[in-house]
Amino acid sequence: MGLLAALQFLTILPAKRNFTSEQIGRATAWFPVVGVIIGAILLGLHYVLDLILPAALVNGLLLAVLVVLSGGLHLDGLADTIDGLAGHRTPERRLEIMRDSRIGAIGAVGLFLFLIIEFVALNSIPDRWIPFTLLLAPTVSRWAMVFSIFSYPYARPEGLGKTFKQGVRRQEFFIATIIAVLLAVILFQIAGLVILAITLLIVTLATLYFKRQLRGLTGDTYGAINEIALIGVLLTINALAFKHWLL
Repeated sequence: MGLLAALQFLTILPAKRNFTSEQIGRATAWFPVVGVIIGAILLGLHYVLDLILPAALVNGLLLAVLVVLSGGLHLDGLADTIDGLAGHRTPERRLEIMRDSRIGAIGAVGLFLFLIIEFVALNSIPDRWIPFTLLLAPTVSRWAMVFSIFSYPYARPEGLGKTFKQGVRRQEFFIATIIAVLLAVILFQIAGLVILAITLLIVTLATLYFKRQLRGLTGDTYGAINEIALIGVLLTINALAFKHWLL
């Protein structure tokens, strides 16, 4: 039940059912599993497309599929977050701007830069590590959302993000963390723990900044955290591969 709720919220995959607020909140434990499912889809496409297309084009298409699979949910949150945090405003005004469904110029530019960095980072990873990266990156990025939901206060009095915040307990956070750690170690051995640690540091710094500017987190910032964590994983794998620290 929790997995179906997580799939319904995080992807466009068919899992249409009516879930209670409690079931939606408990679904956070399954966020990393959804990441594994997304990663497996990307991995399968990678092996097929790699037979007929050059690597750079394959990586670009994989990122496009990643966006489509998530329904653009996280990128929308990222753009809204960038719009809200731009300039000198009160937390209340920032939250008001983030409610606006229209994307501003700063949000559009920020979104473009994030996508460019994601593409260059993925395309720079040695071919040997691409399959492992495709599995780990979406898993860790969705675990990062669970970490943020569990660890930091919610900024709004209501909203879907509030439902997740109220529903997540230590049990859900523990399960999600175990899944992310196990996959990281299986795929990258000890280096997997380094990837997780550095990504966690990046996410923590970003989350603390969001909290300071907004007096808490929102559903939009959860989406932004997903994208920040994704880039964190890609950049860390690049750094480890560049220094020949991946076994």
